[in-house]
Amino acid sequence: MSRRTALITGGSSGIGEAFADVFAAEGFDLVLTARRADRLAAVAARIEKQFGIRVHTITADLADRGAPERMCAEVAARGIAIDALVNNAGYGIPGAFGASEWPRHEAMLQVMVVALAELTHRLVPGMVARGYGRVINVASLAALVPAPPGHTLYAATKAFVVKFSESLAHEVRPAGVHVTALCPGFTLSEFHDVTGTRDTVRQLPGWVWMDAPTVAREGFDAVMAGASVHVTGRVNRTVAVLSRILPQRVMVAIARRAAPRYRKS
Repeated sequence: MSRRTALITGGSSGIGEAFADVFAAEGFDLVLTARRADRLAAVAARIEKQFGIRVHTITADLADRGAPERMCAEVAARGIAIDALVNNAGYGIPGAFGASEWPRHEAMLQVMVVALAELTHRLVPGMVARGYGRVINVASLAALVPAPPGHTLYAATKAFVVKFSESLAHEVRPAGVHVTALCPGFTLSEFHDVTGTRDTVRQLPGWVWMDAPTVAREGFDAVMAGASVHVTGRVNRTVAVLSRILPQRVMVAIARRAAPRYRKS
């Protein structure tokens, strides 16, 4: 029987690359997408050699409105059926909301909301028809706690991902398709280098951090178990629980005081 195939966006580094390793170790072939063709090729070559599976690559920028449609068309043209989708691509825009021009915010919304929903919309029907599917939408702990100043749209996009995933999970579960919103906290990856906040977040204690392979493994196990929302790590799960049981004004005050330590506002 042929292997199942997982499509992973943002698969050239960080959590996306870690997901590629996890799915490959579990016997899935892969379709990896990202903007950096050279980096994608290097990751694909390493994984094929290490795990003995097939890795396809598609260079694409999800900020382009036509990218999801073209990606799915290319996958279909190659005769590939997607059995698992990991919507991982994303980034943050540091600083006050008004400090960046609107096109920059618009591109972020396209990548983290529109493209995520469109890829899911295009690929899930095939999963339903075949009676098997797994979808991991990478959200964030930021979606579950009061939003601090700075990175103004980031938590909002991740809150969308959580609610979208929860609703879709109920809808498609009877057809054998599992959908999980994965909510990591601070994760060691290129994310903070891209946003220019690496020096700032280094001030945080080591115990708040998780590594990308651990996050990816938890995400894989969660979707296989059918969890609609999964928060990674004990520390993050504790924070998520406290955000539900403590008075909102207390959590908001904590967020306001803590934000300057790790975010440009």
